[in-house]
Amino acid sequence: METANFTQLSGIKQWGLVILGGIVVTAALYFTIFKSQSEKNVAAGKALETKVRENNELESYRPKLKDIDRQLANLKQQLDIERRIVPDDAQVDGFIEMMDGEAQKAGVWLRRYAAKPVSTKEYYSELPFDMELDGSYRSMLNFFDQVGRLERIVNISGLLVSSTKNPSSAKVKHQYQYAPGESVVASFTATTYYSHDAAPAATPIAPGAKH
Repeated sequence: METANFTQLSGIKQWGLVILGGIVVTAALYFTIFKSQSEKNVAAGKALETKVRENNELESYRPKLKDIDRQLANLKQQLDIERRIVPDDAQVDGFIEMMDGEAQKAGVWLRRYAAKPVSTKEYYSELPFDMELDGSYRSMLNFFDQVGRLERIVNISGLLVSSTKNPSSAKVKHQYQYAPGESVVASFTATTYYSHDAAPAATPIAPGAKH
């Protein structure tokens, strides 16, 4: 049986074969290339939707983030203020310079200071200094008033005041050549504070142990 070639077929049969071939090629392309690309497009679309949803959720937190930034700035400012009131370390030199500066502004002489033993509490330590000053009575009052207004906490205790004619009554350690305008001498304890972590608990001593 002889097989007819394409040119020997009638026009309708030729068109039928062309259409059939197109269908076969299209189906082959769909199952090999187009379907795979379509699946990739669907996956990419889902990924895009997920990212858009995540971005929208994050966008809703933007106002809250600004509030958090403001709160952090306020906390930092409060911490800086607290560190000036009760610093993280003793800052002895800074404390003495501060007290001497206030004395100069008030017009009194801060003659002497001597550190006393530090008293350590759970979260802070007390740092006391014995001090002596002399000047006019009004200047002395101004000095203590200025000290009471300092940012750093300073407590004044054990204040003894006497005239320059009888300085021993104030229990000052030394006497000086006082200027004509000076009328009083004073001795006192100025106590400042600094913070630290909680002090470690004392290790209990076992019964019978030497201590």
